[in-house]
Amino acid sequence: MTGQAAASRPLRSRRTGALAGRVRVPGDKSISHRAFLFGGLASGRTRVTGLLEGEDVLATGRAMRQMGARIEREGETWIVDGVGNGALLEPEGVLDFGNAGTGARLAMGLVGVYDFTATFIGDASLSRRPMGRVLEPLREMGVQVLARSKDRLPLSIRGPRVAAPIEYRVPMASAQVKSAVLLAGLNTPGTTTLIEPIPTRDHTERMLQGFGARLEVETDRAGGRTIRLQGQGELTGVADFVVPGDPSSAAFLVVAALVVPGSDVVIENALMNPTRTGLIETLREMGGAIEAVNPRLSGGEEVADLHVKHSALRGVAVPPERAPSMIDEYPVLAVAAAFAEGDTLMQGLEELRVKESDRLAAVAAGLAANGVAHEEGEDWLRVSGRPDGSGIGGGTVETHLDHRIAMSFLVMGLASEKPVAVDDARMIATSFPDFEALVARLGGALDAAAR
Repeated sequence: MTGQAAASRPLRSRRTGALAGRVRVPGDKSISHRAFLFGGLASGRTRVTGLLEGEDVLATGRAMRQMGARIEREGETWIVDGVGNGALLEPEGVLDFGNAGTGARLAMGLVGVYDFTATFIGDASLSRRPMGRVLEPLREMGVQVLARSKDRLPLSIRGPRVAAPIEYRVPMASAQVKSAVLLAGLNTPGTTTLIEPIPTRDHTERMLQGFGARLEVETDRAGGRTIRLQGQGELTGVADFVVPGDPSSAAFLVVAALVVPGSDVVIENALMNPTRTGLIETLREMGGAIEAVNPRLSGGEEVADLHVKHSALRGVAVPPERAPSMIDEYPVLAVAAAFAEGDTLMQGLEELRVKESDRLAAVAAGLAANGVAHEEGEDWLRVSGRPDGSGIGGGTVETHLDHRIAMSFLVMGLASEKPVAVDDARMIATSFPDFEALVARLGGALDAAAR
């Protein structure tokens, strides 16, 4: 048995009956990363509550500590004392981001334009993921990159004496690329301009404005955005920053409630930012009973409690332009589609090829292992469902160290005729440490599977 196999933690889910109850999902992962990054860069103190304390986010916090920020946990609150814009310190050791692709890519933008060298490393999964689309605009700003394998970790970056502001048109729908360029612009003289033809999640723009950055956003008739950031301005800590619940985490419980017969679940404090609600829109089109109740603002973001009941789903065609608003949710949407009447077609999925795994291939393989009819294309997936779950399940899914693959197929097992196993559940802690406990609280059954 290899070391990897010996250390793995196989997990199995099985059908036990209706799910019921009220739960609160952890803080949004994207916003939690940015809370450490922006709070660590700002002058003064930022108090953060609701932070996702998963391994990915904590890796970002450790990196900011290495560059001078003071970050401490006091009860349920994280206290972040920042260094001030332009005052990051050269890290003495390597910056180890583990599995945190968001943290690594955003930090490359943040530190890339500083006149020092920073070395980025990660785990086996992160080391396979391409960084070139973030590094390309940084190179235009004068950043030098040294990598053992082309634009993959481990790599070192060194900024110029004075970075050059750029006007950059993002060639793909990527909030990470957009954010990396804007973060680089914070320590660059003049105006950094970013053109985003297809709008993506806008947490970076909202939060930068909340921390005092001089940033303007123009939206054209087609929905595209032009963002202008004035560099080398002051950022100020936020006295009370509240992180809303992560919609990508809520997605697993939403789908579980929809597909397990008799279920009636309330998921509290879910982020309802319009750039993040593509899955909810799609599931409603499929016939899902999802009601957003008690809408309110939290940390400058729209949130609500989601009341979800078991529903008879039907297949739909998901338009490719919706992909940016639900890119992380396609694996669990494929699970929902497995229990829908007819075919569900998902398009515009090329981004899934460069996630923690080749997520599109991993989803297709998991469907095949559990008897779900499907077709996979280069950037699309068609799933043929069975509403009663008959003939579904019985397989073991290779997760490829991808937390969303693991959680998605564990959701499948809660409604399928036969149990579903995943080969390793350890990486779930990177984004949703309480996943197993919350599923159990709602009445779902998860237990150890044979290696």
